[in-house]
Amino acid sequence: MNGLVERWARTLDDAATSRTAVAGPTELAEVSLADAYAVQREVVRHRLDRGESLAGFKLGFTSVAKMRQMGVHDLIHGRLTEGMRVADGGTVDVEALLHPRIEPEVAFLLGAPLGAGVEGTNPLAAVAAVAPAIEVIDSRYAGFAFTLPEVIADNASSAGFAVGAWRPAHGIDLDNLGVLLEVDGRLAQSGTTAAILGHPLRSLTAAARLAAAAGLTLQPGWVILAGSATAAVPLPPGAHVRACVTGLGTVEVTASAPAGAR
Repeated sequence: MNGLVERWARTLDDAATSRTAVAGPTELAEVSLADAYAVQREVVRHRLDRGESLAGFKLGFTSVAKMRQMGVHDLIHGRLTEGMRVADGGTVDVEALLHPRIEPEVAFLLGAPLGAGVEGTNPLAAVAAVAPAIEVIDSRYAGFAFTLPEVIADNASSAGFAVGAWRPAHGIDLDNLGVLLEVDGRLAQSGTTAAILGHPLRSLTAAARLAAAAGLTLQPGWVILAGSATAAVPLPPGAHVRACVTGLGTVEVTASAPAGAR
């Protein structure tokens, strides 16, 4: 199985760096979730070998509807690197992506380590700040079509993230806050933070549990993306995107324009 892990980590990394989609279904479609996460670790290691560093952790399938759609009973996770970070108001290089999509999230900034044993405690105690966020997702599989093991191996479709202004976490009630996603000034999606496992803090607890199972402790300074409050929407070249979370503020990014339009 080590040969499969190494081969597919290289294949998915090459697909991302060369912007060449992998046709499916692949042999990853039938591997165990443990082997899929092993591929994910190697995919991220390739990024680290190129000089990036870990910047955080993200959760996927944080809505009951999405879990049912994929036939699973737990969340999936991926790892964020500094190379994925986009400044608030910055530009997403969509020409480097295959199927860029975007979704609004809540982000936590850790001020203390968060690991095993968080269940039954207040995970907010480890949080330094909270902010609205945008995640850019991109599948390295043709047609954005994949099985559960395939998307896990592909680092849960991670591609980029932008975070708005941080606010102290204490004193902010994150329950059922309104979430809006605008593309070029038009409403693209709306929802509430209650769509994130019923409450974003549950994602924080889940992140600690899943990280511990993967042999990780979530570190101070890391960004934890709690999961999307709405469905993802396509991110076309040149588009301006704004996400707003009531009580938290806004975050904005712009997709790079086509080369001929610059």
